[in-house]
Amino acid sequence: MLEAGRVREVAGLFLRLGTIAFGGPVAHTAMMRDEVVRRRGWITDERFADLIGATNLIPGPNSTELAIHLGHERAGWRGLLTAGVCFILPAAAIVTGLAWAYVRFGTTPAVSGLLYGVVPAVLAIIVHALAGLLKAVLKTVWAGLLAAAALAAYLAGVNELLILAVGAALPALVVLARRGAKRGARWGGRRGARWGGPAVLAVPGLPADGDLGQLFLTMLKIGSVLYGSGYVLLAFLRGDFVDRLGWITGQQLIDAISIGQVTPGPVFTTATFVGYLVAGLPGAFLATVAIFLPSFLFVGLLTRLTGWLRSSAWTSVLLDGVNATALALMAGIGFQLAGTAIVDPLTAAIAAGTLVLMWRTRWNSAWFIGAGALIGVGHVLLR
Repeated sequence: MLEAGRVREVAGLFLRLGTIAFGGPVAHTAMMRDEVVRRRGWITDERFADLIGATNLIPGPNSTELAIHLGHERAGWRGLLTAGVCFILPAAAIVTGLAWAYVRFGTTPAVSGLLYGVVPAVLAIIVHALAGLLKAVLKTVWAGLLAAAALAAYLAGVNELLILAVGAALPALVVLARRGAKRGARWGGRRGARWGGPAVLAVPGLPADGDLGQLFLTMLKIGSVLYGSGYVLLAFLRGDFVDRLGWITGQQLIDAISIGQVTPGPVFTTATFVGYLVAGLPGAFLATVAIFLPSFLFVGLLTRLTGWLRSSAWTSVLLDGVNATALALMAGIGFQLAGTAIVDPLTAAIAAGTLVLMWRTRWNSAWFIGAGALIGVGHVLLR
């Protein structure tokens, strides 16, 4: 009964987050931290930071994989499946509806007014989450210096995957150079460790016959090997669906990416849109399952190895480096988001008001998202 109750808790939380989680992976991470650490106390900030680091070590959509991890933390394997499916399902349904409108009318409903008020509220949620994670991640001077260097590198345009790789390798090399696992404890050697990444599921391309099987396998390949942002997803989808298969046009792909960016939930539901363009509802379903399936498998494997690696000082040091650089990347993305979110006094007031209320109350983040959406829509209607 206890486990069943926890599964219901996980389902309710991630269904709601999948419906309101605008703003991309960093925003999703901030909202999850607000729910599972700040409001519900399911895990500590230290554990949450470790799970963020773990998701950065494997391919796939980071925020979805974090949701899957959190579901496992709360309710075991049933929670793992429930959290992932419930986080993906609302976004996939919304994107499918927009894809239908796109095919039928040649366009999709405008959402600019909605996002006008939502994005500043999301920015405040990110800032609040970053402040809470600072103490959990930056426990030493070395970790702080590493995070500062990673932030500077990101803002200078260095690829985020390279930053994460250096962030993981540098503290581990320091430990090896000093020839002592005890010295590694300065980076948090007694804390948990994570796997350095699973073997990639490479799926060879099939003949371009336009069937559902090829659509499934192509999306499965992309979900198995893709690291990085939505821009990396754009490159993979363009290479397969525009250049190699010729199933959609370049403009249709840009529209699909845009829909994935402005709708709530995982950005990878761009695949749902592409699948609908290729083969209607069956295509949307198969594309969604295929691109997210590797994430469930990778996280499932990762949870099995976590306990075994937890006692290793060397892998703990590697994870702590990833945690510091991942926090810096969150800060960098938040800084960039501020440039598009704060465009006038009203958006500044939304962000500031949300941030104050986040610190002074324990209100659910859904209220802030909803209030921002109402303000945004009202602003557009009154112009």
